[in-house]
Amino acid sequence: MTGNAHAPLLVLWDIDQTLIEGGTVTHRAYAAAFHRATGRTLEHPWQFNGRTELAAATEVLRAHGLDPGNGLLDAFIELIVVELHDRADELAATGRILPGAVEALTAVGAVAGVHQSVLTGNLYPLALLKLELFGLMGHFDTRIGAYGGDAWERSDLPDHAFRRAARHLGRRFHGADTVIIGDTRRDVETAHAAGARAVAVATGTTSAAELTAAGADVVLPDLSDTAAVLRAVTARDPVPLRRTVGAATDHVAERAPRQRPVG
Repeated sequence: MTGNAHAPLLVLWDIDQTLIEGGTVTHRAYAAAFHRATGRTLEHPWQFNGRTELAAATEVLRAHGLDPGNGLLDAFIELIVVELHDRADELAATGRILPGAVEALTAVGAVAGVHQSVLTGNLYPLALLKLELFGLMGHFDTRIGAYGGDAWERSDLPDHAFRRAARHLGRRFHGADTVIIGDTRRDVETAHAAGARAVAVATGTTSAAELTAAGADVVLPDLSDTAAVLRAVTARDPVPLRRTVGAATDHVAERAPRQRPVG
């Protein structure tokens, strides 16, 4: 990154395993939603590993020999939202904010020119639910985030955030003035695709060595060292442009419009 230390900077955070740990309640919600949508027992659980909700839900249906078309994917997705909302109290009781997350968000948000939002595989209503349950909502402008109902590939999400920022903030951000923070290889690859700075935290199932091998610009063990997080986010050294994300298509997201943020 180049330019003025106070130049506008878009900081996009992953949620699960980066800011919060949700426990096992999510898996039970998805199993219940699968049974309600299909009448079958979930026999092939899946792991997100940074995938979008659209991709994960589609793949689990196909793993059970089911066609996600003809409204089944939409029904499954809507029931996932219902089932997790029904378990909100359990999620709040068994989940936790990861060490240093609040302090890191507060410090980064206080930097002049920074706009914080999320880039997450979670559907929009589930992202809001988790941020609200764990008291993190006040740190983010969720109008300008990107969510798991926006696209199949996570690497297509930054362009949604860029377009929303242009609409709501009056500024078109690009990779050069964006930082993406997450815990998986897909977070790093998404930053690469956008030409953004990739800050990785080894708080999920991907090791620091794997995140380094994936090409993260900075790898942190967690968010507990606030000064280290600030340095990682606000560093102005150039990030090589690998590939610029083009205009992302909305053909998948349009099938579930209620899962998308307004704007």
